[in-house]
Formats: sequence, C-alpha cells, structure tokens
Amino acid sequence: MNLNQEQVARLRIGLIGAGRVGAPLTAALARAGHHVVGVSAISKASRERVELLLPEAPLLPPDEVATSCDLLILTPPDDALAQLAKGLAEVGSLRTGQLVMHTAGRFGVGVFDAILETGILPMAIHPVMTFTGTSIDLSRIAGAFFGVTTPEPLLPIAQALVLEMGGEPLVIAEKDRPLYHLALSWSTNFITAVIAQGSEWLNQIGIDQSERLLHPLLDAAVDNVLRRGDSALTGPIARGDVGSVRSHLDALHDRAPELVVSYKTLGRLTATRALEHGLITPLQATTLLEVLSDRS
Repeated sequence: MNLNQEQVARLRIGLIGAGRVGAPLTAALARAGHHVVGVSAISKASRERVELLLPEAPLLPPDEVATSCDLLILTPPDDALAQLAKGLAEVGSLRTGQLVMHTAGRFGVGVFDAILETGILPMAIHPVMTFTGTSIDLSRIAGAFFGVTTPEPLLPIAQALVLEMGGEPLVIAEKDRPLYHLALSWSTNFITAVIAQGSEWLNQIGIDQSERLLHPLLDAAVDNVLRRGDSALTGPIARGDVGSVRSHLDALHDRAPELVVSYKTLGRLTATRALEHGLITPLQATTLLEVLSDRS
C-alpha cells in the first residue's frame, strides 16, 4: 500500500483505548485533518475523555472500530497490547493494507509479529511526554519528540503523522526499543517518587511549602545536568563528603529504613560517575563506596 502525503491527510482513524495517551493523540490527528470514525472506551473516565476531546466520534465495540478505519490506534496497557492485536486478528477485524499503530515505548513493531499474516502495516509511534488526558496535552504535543519504529517503506507515513501533530519524529531501531524505554523511564519515572519523598520529609519538619523550596533547586539541577552532563554533579557524594553521607544513612535508619538500600544503590552510582569524571579522588571514592556498600 503506497500512501502519499495527501492521502495520509485523509485517513479514517479508529482508536481502541481512550486513555490519557490515546485520546489526546487521536484528537491531535483529528485536528490535523483526519476523520475519527470510531472509538472504543470502556471506563467512565475514558468515555469522559472522548466526550471532551473527541465529541463527534462514535463509541463502538473494539471489533467495529477496527473494521471501520484505515489507521487503527491501539493504546491498551503495554502487557495487553499483543493479546489485543491477536484477538482482533482472530475475529477478522484486521485487513491487508490497514495501518495499525501502537504508542507503547517499550515495543517496536515486533509486538505485532503474530498478526503480520493479516497484511497489516505496523507502526510504533511513542510520544516522549507525560499526559494528563485533557486538552492541555494538545498544546504540549507540539514540539514533543516521538520515538518512531516501523518497516522502512512505512517510515515516511509514520513521520508525516508525527509532523502533522506538530511533533518531531525520532527514528528508533527495533533492537534499541528496550534501552530507549529504559532510558526514558529511568530519567523520569523514578525522579517523581524521589522528589515526592523528599517533599514529604520537608513537610514532616514543618516546611509546609516544600514545592516552593524545591522548585528552583530542581529546575537548576535538571537544566545543569542536561547542559553539562556528569560535570553538573553536586552534593556531598560529588564532593567526597563522607560525613554527610553517614549522616544521611543515620537519618534514613531512623525515619525510613526501607529506603537505605535505595540510597546506597544510587549513592554508589553517583560516586562511580563522580570518580570517572574527576570530581572526586580515587581515595575519596573508595571511602564513599565502603560506606555505601551493602555490608556497612
């Protein structure tokens, strides 16, 4: 199936999974001129997203959504993606030449290997952003990167779809998807829990506006590391301040002993990178790593 740019702009789109990602992305494609012919939304929250972001889209069962569209967007939980696609194929809802796209960061198009005999055209298009499931996302999509994995002949179509949404396509090889997804999750998901925990500790000592205290510190830290890499490392470990590290561990043993292992693991990672980039001496690193070892 050969689609030029003009034909891509006239695709009939179906969405199965009107979650925080699926509904805004489909709305962005509709805004670009595509026609949404059906949406499957089971939960109350999903139906509310459809009403807000895709008010003219008919609500249909999944198999009817699939049979009615040229581009089928699948956005279930990651672990359910392969089974959903297989189920649609088994009931005959997929057809030769149909574009089938998912948005999961962890998968390339290999997740569709079991259904390729149907003749579908597979695409993995993952937005590198967080979603609220509201109209706010539509403005945030503009300028966001999208990790694109697809067979070479389909690459112009996938890139065109991203560009139409206002995003920037970034081609990711199939074999690189696991590390790509790990890098994004490592850099963003854990930091949420880490910051929330730090904010909670500040609240415990009577600082009620911890967000105002942390915001400028975090803004500077993120900006510095993205600009300067490991040379932006700061804090007691990057200074070789063993006494402060011991003090932190003592406080954790008293307040949150379940987090001691996490602190030590991240501390060893920080100390190793600080040593590699010349921020601390080998002797300082050895002392820090001993304090941060699982044996201590």
